Amino acid sequence: MALGAILWFSARDPPSMVTLAVLACVFCIASVALHARPGLLSLALIAATFLLLGAAFAAFETARTTTILLDSPVTTTLTGRIVSREITGKNAYRYVVALQSTEAPVLRRPPATLTLTVRGGRPARVGETIKGRARLSPPSGPALAGLNDFGFDSFFKGIGAVGYALGNPQVVATPVPDRAGRGGSIEAAWQGLAIWREAIGIRIRATIPGDAGAIGAALVTAEERAIGDDSITALRNSGLGHVLAISGMNMVLAAGTLLVGLRTGLSLVPGLAHRVPIKKIAAAGALAMVCFYILISGGAVSAVRSWIMIVIMLVAVFFDRPSISLRNVAVAALVILAVDPSSVSGPGFQMSFAATLALVAGYARWRQRKVKGGRRGGNEILAGVRSFLAGLFLSSLMGGVSTMVYSAAHFNQLPAYGLLGNMLAMPVIGIVVMPAGLIAMLLMPLGLDTLPLIVMGYGLEVMMAVARFVSSLGGQIFTGRLPPSAFALIAIGGLVLCLLRTWLALAGLGLVAAGLCVAGLASSERPVLVIAEDGRLAAIIEGGAGASNRSRPPALIYGQWTRALRLDRHVAPIVRADLALPEPPARASETRKRPPFAPGAAAASLQRLVAEGTRDRFSCVPGQWCATTSRDGWVIVTVEDRRLIGVACDRADIVVTSASPAFTTCRSGAMLASGPSLRRTGALEVYADPKAPDGRRIVPAMNGLTRPWQRHRAYDWRQDRYSEAPTESVAPT
Repeated sequence: MALGAILWFSARDPPSMVTLAVLACVFCIASVALHARPGLLSLALIAATFLLLGAAFAAFETARTTTILLDSPVTTTLTGRIVSREITGKNAYRYVVALQSTEAPVLRRPPATLTLTVRGGRPARVGETIKGRARLSPPSGPALAGLNDFGFDSFFKGIGAVGYALGNPQVVATPVPDRAGRGGSIEAAWQGLAIWREAIGIRIRATIPGDAGAIGAALVTAEERAIGDDSITALRNSGLGHVLAISGMNMVLAAGTLLVGLRTGLSLVPGLAHRVPIKKIAAAGALAMVCFYILISGGAVSAVRSWIMIVIMLVAVFFDRPSISLRNVAVAALVILAVDPSSVSGPGFQMSFAATLALVAGYARWRQRKVKGGRRGGNEILAGVRSFLAGLFLSSLMGGVSTMVYSAAHFNQLPAYGLLGNMLAMPVIGIVVMPAGLIAMLLMPLGLDTLPLIVMGYGLEVMMAVARFVSSLGGQIFTGRLPPSAFALIAIGGLVLCLLRTWLALAGLGLVAAGLCVAGLASSERPVLVIAEDGRLAAIIEGGAGASNRSRPPALIYGQWTRALRLDRHVAPIVRADLALPEPPARASETRKRPPFAPGAAAASLQRLVAEGTRDRFSCVPGQWCATTSRDGWVIVTVEDRRLIGVACDRADIVVTSASPAFTTCRSGAMLASGPSLRRTGALEVYADPKAPDGRRIVPAMNGLTRPWQRHRAYDWRQDRYSEAPTESVAPT
């Protein structure tokens, strides 16, 4: 079922929902008809049925998602209502805004919901309506081919744009919405939860100082943006970054603490355990607690996924079924795939279920081993300590190893000492941090949460000390982009190893070994040039160095390039302010359009910029252009001032610009990567290929704009319609 959803989301032109539903019904009828005759044919029909169901659910989710993604960056005045807010730093907030109107200019395709970062001023409260000038952009696409598409994530999350305020938005007075209807009641309930959630985070940060308080708030409310960058880096480098997410681990620790604590407390009442099922009462309490947890955590996809899994396991207790079993894991996965199939392609779904599957399968085999081995004599205290340490080591080992391939595939990196970090920190998290946090949440309505929060803070300080120590030993190991075939072999091998119960499970190790061999033998070729989708950033790749046209390239984009291409250093451009072209005097008749540069002077300046520059390193004239020569002899020019695009086309082999020139190709035959063309292709990788007509092979991040989360890139706001590929026009002489 998961494979069907992945194939549908990956296809460029997938079949329709109706076609898939009809085929799924046909195969389902055939499966039922042959159910009494077990065999390979019956298994194949069942597999095909669920494959089609997964694709049909993916098509249905896409059809019912109506998110409007902003088509291009724009500066506008917006009016919108604050749905939720999250502190991102000192006097800085990130708002989720329900957009109501825009002006100067009025957007023809306004997104319904967007995120807005505001710095300074009085923070607006949840439910208030704000108005102000803002710079909005559509969610970015993949930084390189095969990397994460933020447009896909935003489309299914309902976020149509991201941006930042230019100044402090004004809080405007608006009538209170009518709450009489069902929709108004639900809206008021969500607004109340957002306010409650924020108050809990403020209370935790006020009691626990520094980053420890911000991490404590993140464990409860999922607000991570208040945590300092140094702490985030230390947690990630030590393999403890998963602690920040409201994931299965957090919910299991919270639910397990309440389940065990409540059951132990009830068992102390004389005779109560003989009269009532205290285990089921404790499970009901844990169920109520995790439902409260999901409400105050903001309802993130990873949290909902974990909540479904925990609920199924707790409900199993009511029916006297094993709460921890592979069947319950499968039921939870099927529920999520039916409700939220888009999550299957993300790292959260894959990593959480890989870790859960490995832990449940490993726990079952560990239990069988103890049963077969029987009880051994000796000191019971030492045996208990030994069993605890062995369980801690094995759980950290299984959880870490099972998620390695997904970390490499999605993030192109692995923590160098992640296992050590988890082994040292998890006892503190499980024994001190989460129990103290749970007790604090239970006592917070009574105002008695200060002491448990202080205990929680001490535990978090110990965890951060472990994170900093492990991070100092070595950071991340960049794995580069994992070949899809290697990823599939390793993932399937892990499934076989966990699901089969006989010696055939060892076949999974063979598949994992084969996947590792494919990954090791895969081509490590790096592109000569990489270009960001906005045309503002480009980098020459030489060995392990990336020489960009920015002294401080954007961390979001360049960080992904560093991990995917396994770069070990950044080379800043050489600044040549002495070659700056003087601004031509404006004519009296030209009030808005700037006069062009003299072609001869511009050509001479570019010639010097290239000739006096260093190979494989950009030389830049601030505000005008940058140029370099690659190891293959290509002259590459990135243009900031659109008046210089024509001159660059005549002198260069590759021209990169974020502007929208009146022409789509250079008359000299040079490659032109402009704003409009990059909108359609996304980021570009340029490889040297002697077999290609011009010696260059270009790999775009996106191949076609037929999918709903890519279609906004083909929208032309000037004509208010979706345009096809632009008509080719050549730069004028």
